[in-house]
Amino acid sequence: MGVTHMNKWVYSFGDGVAQGDATMRNLLGGKGANLAEMCSLGLPVPPGFTITTEVCTAYYEDNQKFPGDLELQVQESLAEIEKSLGKNFGDASDPLLVSVRSGSRASMPGMMDTVLNLGLNDKTVAGLAAKSGNERFAYDSYRRFIQMYSDVVLGVEHYNFEELLDLKKQDRGVTQDTDLDAADLKELVSQYKKAVQDALGKSFPQDVNEQLWGAITAVFSSWMNNRAITYRKLNEIPESWGTAVNIQSMVFGNMGNDCATGVAFTRDPSTGDNEFYGEYLINAQGEDVVAGIRTPQQITVVGKEKNKIELPAMEEEMPDVYADLVKVYKNLESHYKDMQDIEFTVQDRKLWILQTRNGKRTAPAAIKIAVDMVNEGIIDIEEAIGRIDPASLDQLLHPTLDPKAHRRIIDRGLPASPGAASGAVVFSSEDAETKAANGEKVILVRIETSPEDIHGMHAAEGILTARGGMTSHAAVVARGMGKPCVSGAGGLRIDYENGVFKAGDTEVAEGDIITINGSSGEVILGEVPTIQPKLSGDFVQIMKWADEVRQLKIRTNAETPEDAATARKFGAQGIGLCRTEHMFFDTSRIVAVREMILAEDEKGRRVALAKLQPMQKSDFVEIFKIMEGFPVTIRLLDPPLHEFLPHTDEDMAEVAKVTGVSVEDIKRRSAQLHEHNPMLGHRGCRLGITYPEIYEMQARAIFEAALEVSGEGKDVEPEIMIPLILGKKELDILKNVVDQAAKDVFAATGKEIKYLVGTMIELPRAALMAGEIAQTAEFFSFGTNDLTQTTLGISRDDAAAFIGDYKEKGIFEHDPFVRLDREGVGELIKMAADRGRAARAGIKLGICGEHGGNPDSIEFCQQIGLDYVSCSPYRVPIARLAAAQAALAEKVAKKKAA
Repeated sequence: MGVTHMNKWVYSFGDGVAQGDATMRNLLGGKGANLAEMCSLGLPVPPGFTITTEVCTAYYEDNQKFPGDLELQVQESLAEIEKSLGKNFGDASDPLLVSVRSGSRASMPGMMDTVLNLGLNDKTVAGLAAKSGNERFAYDSYRRFIQMYSDVVLGVEHYNFEELLDLKKQDRGVTQDTDLDAADLKELVSQYKKAVQDALGKSFPQDVNEQLWGAITAVFSSWMNNRAITYRKLNEIPESWGTAVNIQSMVFGNMGNDCATGVAFTRDPSTGDNEFYGEYLINAQGEDVVAGIRTPQQITVVGKEKNKIELPAMEEEMPDVYADLVKVYKNLESHYKDMQDIEFTVQDRKLWILQTRNGKRTAPAAIKIAVDMVNEGIIDIEEAIGRIDPASLDQLLHPTLDPKAHRRIIDRGLPASPGAASGAVVFSSEDAETKAANGEKVILVRIETSPEDIHGMHAAEGILTARGGMTSHAAVVARGMGKPCVSGAGGLRIDYENGVFKAGDTEVAEGDIITINGSSGEVILGEVPTIQPKLSGDFVQIMKWADEVRQLKIRTNAETPEDAATARKFGAQGIGLCRTEHMFFDTSRIVAVREMILAEDEKGRRVALAKLQPMQKSDFVEIFKIMEGFPVTIRLLDPPLHEFLPHTDEDMAEVAKVTGVSVEDIKRRSAQLHEHNPMLGHRGCRLGITYPEIYEMQARAIFEAALEVSGEGKDVEPEIMIPLILGKKELDILKNVVDQAAKDVFAATGKEIKYLVGTMIELPRAALMAGEIAQTAEFFSFGTNDLTQTTLGISRDDAAAFIGDYKEKGIFEHDPFVRLDREGVGELIKMAADRGRAARAGIKLGICGEHGGNPDSIEFCQQIGLDYVSCSPYRVPIARLAAAQAALAEKVAKKKAA
């Protein structure tokens, strides 16, 4: 034990009173805070206590030692449970047993390990058998305890015990654990203890206090295990949050057929339908349902019929307990005003609630639940908008199987996570990761998944498991990742050794293509065509509410008619970045572009540009038509010319033939244009300064297109953007080029339109000089990709090699190319915005880098008062929702300040 501070490290709960409540998540973790809250609501919660997250922090700060006064506080809380239940910890005649569970602030499924039945040893097991009058139950509990404790605390992996259990069942000719009798379980207990002795060279601990502190230490240690670290990385959970430990008196679901354990959701977590839903197992312990070791029964008759399950529902089997459970779920949902995921145990037909939390749900379910709860008067519109994670909307935009396509269904499992995916079969997470890294699409097929498989699940297109229910590890994690998953496909016989699985008479080998449908549970041989998603009425409703609340406008980055149309369908209010160079790479135009680059003088360049102009014009005509009067920001040519030249001898010969220039000349010109650091070289407005005729041609094409479309009675609002400006002088020169082109086109046609000329701010100097630049520029668009590169001096394409190290060592909390670096790059944007507004009232301000679709970066744009963000078409719905949440967060912050 380390240093002593008189802190309150332990909070107890039980008998309808608790020292904590639901608001204390940060201190007690999600599980501990909810146990305390449920206790105060008068629900049947087994008494216990929570060791706070502050202990976790202190433990790591003090070189993995516990605070000095912790032991005394734990003893005092344990004594309270003993008094309340009239049983003593370690008592040979009537032992108190406890469970030890972790509980962080954020729910981390399967990341932290649970130990049940702690307090059993060779003496207390006899007392438990005598007191319960059920020897089989006592030794079943001891067997489970040795297995869990050895796996979690002592590091003896659970397959050592699973193997002994399977052998024992084969030996007895039975298939279910529940078919083994007391004598079998006694033998297993001694085999298990021998396995521990063999693995560790020391015996399984018999001292109950040693067991307790071993388990507490293991929970705190597991906060820093690889699984937990990976999960935190994927979900951006800070290490500093720490975990709490919950110690709770045991109730037993494995004492016989009037006992059970289960998991229930107050609404369907896959669809969001307002139907009570869940699974339970008779004569089992909690881990059995979640671990997916036995395939469970349904709680409701409706669920049983829907899932075509033969076994009776709890509603039929235990109607009195079911009625209590219904009361509890209604009480919890109306108290928390959200869909709850509830873990419960039934002992001697009495219901006990072990945990409640806001249930994980798919994106379609989240939207349906939010809209329904507004209509039911449970929450208001603002709350509904705040409930939905913008990033999860990705799942809604995902493909489903074409109903008309032929399917050869080889098995059916449970529809654990929606969406459809095809890929080559792999049987291990390592293979999934390796193949996905080589660009192969794979489906991860496992008997069951465990938290060790997170990286493989992340890499795979979808996940298929032979065991486990809708609440198994695979199901919960896949739903969180938005990956299709089919679980509990009981017809699969998987042979890891030989890399095959059988479904009925069909044999499928590693590398064969299968398709899974996570929305129906089908497993299909071969690849099945998919259909792009349609968005539900509830989605439209949430988006409508979001649009009413948000202040930021949402534009898109698009240069093809397809992208522009997609973005409009998703609600984009204009184009924030149309990159004209993408149009130059088109095969029909690249020849003219190369001709222009290879020309010896301006006259030659103008001949080639004249060929390009009608092509550029037709691009803009299409885009202006699709955008129907919304603003379109067009960036003039940005990349260095070298990028457009041929690089292989073959291509050079081809270009030489078409342009009539010799291969030698092409090589010479290519060498002339070659740069050591093209990202900081002759690109952006620097091209316009050297070759103004390029920008002149582009401007003419824009104005001609705009006039043509407005002539058809449609509004057009072109915004012409000059890239990579470092001061006012460049912009003055190039704005003159654009204005002159406008004058010429307007004079030739006798018609005029309104247009704006502005610039991209993507260099620190431009941000510093923004006040001066704004005297000329009518809008700023912050190009955050380049601004991040030039501010940090880090090349985005080369950063991957070391960004990981930087995050690990705490130099960066997040990848600055994914989430805007608010302190550095953000400060430059804020300064440029302030200086720009001071110099030109009403200057339009937006951002158009990748950050435009990142919710955290959108919140920053709201805070500094930008007018719009621009992002890729599929991120438009995400940005619309994130912008609404940012506006609401700002409203709350202002209220607080007032």
